[in-house]
Amino acid sequence: MKVYFEFVFIVNFLLDFMILYGTKKLLKINNKNYRIFFGSLIASLTSIVLFIDINSVNLFIFKFILSIFIILVSFGKNNFFNNLFYFYLISIILGGVIYLFDLNSSFYFNFLILITIFPIIIFMLVKEFLSYKNTYANKYEVTIYIKNKKYSLEGFIDTGNRLVSPIKKEPIILVNLKLNVNNIIYVPYKALNTEGIISCVRPDKVIIGSKEFNNCLIGLAKDKFAIDGLNCILPNKFKEEL
Repeated sequence: MKVYFEFVFIVNFLLDFMILYGTKKLLKINNKNYRIFFGSLIASLTSIVLFIDINSVNLFIFKFILSIFIILVSFGKNNFFNNLFYFYLISIILGGVIYLFDLNSSFYFNFLILITIFPIIIFMLVKEFLSYKNTYANKYEVTIYIKNKKYSLEGFIDTGNRLVSPIKKEPIILVNLKLNVNNIIYVPYKALNTEGIISCVRPDKVIIGSKEFNNCLIGLAKDKFAIDGLNCILPNKFKEEL
């Protein structure tokens, strides 16, 4: 089957553009799309190796050096290694898709798959990566001290947790714990469409990461948290201090 260089170049350009654009969206890089365009043009130079005789070592060196220029042109010097890592990560995942569907069998079939399936795959990748980052980037090790007892928990900053005590405005940390304490503080709360009273305890101190907090309350949550492995929800107010 005769394969034209122009066709191969266009296929690679579109694929590289989607990979670079997906990397941009994933890392929330604020740059112009014309830089992605020029980066994709440089990336498409790998089409040349299909028509020349080159050994695997030289091919690896060529692609690695080229990838450096691709990242510099597309995203600049800031966070270079992080950008390069995610660029390779998305490329490797899409490479697995190519292997799965055996897309090397026909370049024209590649083009059909490219314009139909790959945009969907990249969209799903970016969506899942962002969901993972938003969920676990705010995880912290939390240690609570109450009456000479130590509780080690996994905490998560929830922007929706704006609970505070009505008088002192102390932020409330929600936990899934059963505490045998006598000095229970009952704090009224009001959310979007609900209101009620939450049982709270005043801790001796709370250590989140490497920072100590004293002016807060521990709220005893009745329901289990939706995020697996977490038993502590930190208030949004702590986000600025951590």
